[in-house]
Amino acid sequence: MTKHEELKEGIKTAMKARDEIRLSVLRGIVTACTNELVAKGRKPDEMLNDEDVVTIISRLAKQRKDSIEQFRKGGRQDLVDKEAAELKILETLLPPQMAREDIEKAVRAKMTELGVSDKTGAGKLIGALMKDLRGKADGSEVKAIVDSLLQ
Repeated sequence: MTKHEELKEGIKTAMKARDEIRLSVLRGIVTACTNELVAKGRKPDEMLNDEDVVTIISRLAKQRKDSIEQFRKGGRQDLVDKEAAELKILETLLPPQMAREDIEKAVRAKMTELGVSDKTGAGKLIGALMKDLRGKADGSEVKAIVDSLLQ
């Protein structure tokens, strides 16, 4: 069963359990998947591959993190709590994230492979790393590690 099919089954389970937050999150993900299919010129009832679904879930999780930050600045704790609950559900659907040490090892290996030793090659390095680490590591953390190693 693909991730996309699992999400659709999860909607049924959440409806039966009357889990409103989970239901809302899963419906949002399925809607984003449908939008992605239409944007790619495919039929809305087709299924996305697992890699595309993970990319969509990652994008939605990043949006939640940004929203939480903005709501905190605005003093809206009620909205912070709602977004945090949704983020927790999204994170359970993502593959486990790499530890900082593992990301650092990957960065060092890629630096050696590409011959990058200063900040001028940082963009090329981050681009190559994100292709390898997509879905496994947060882009902002990869950038922070690259910046710290290329001082």
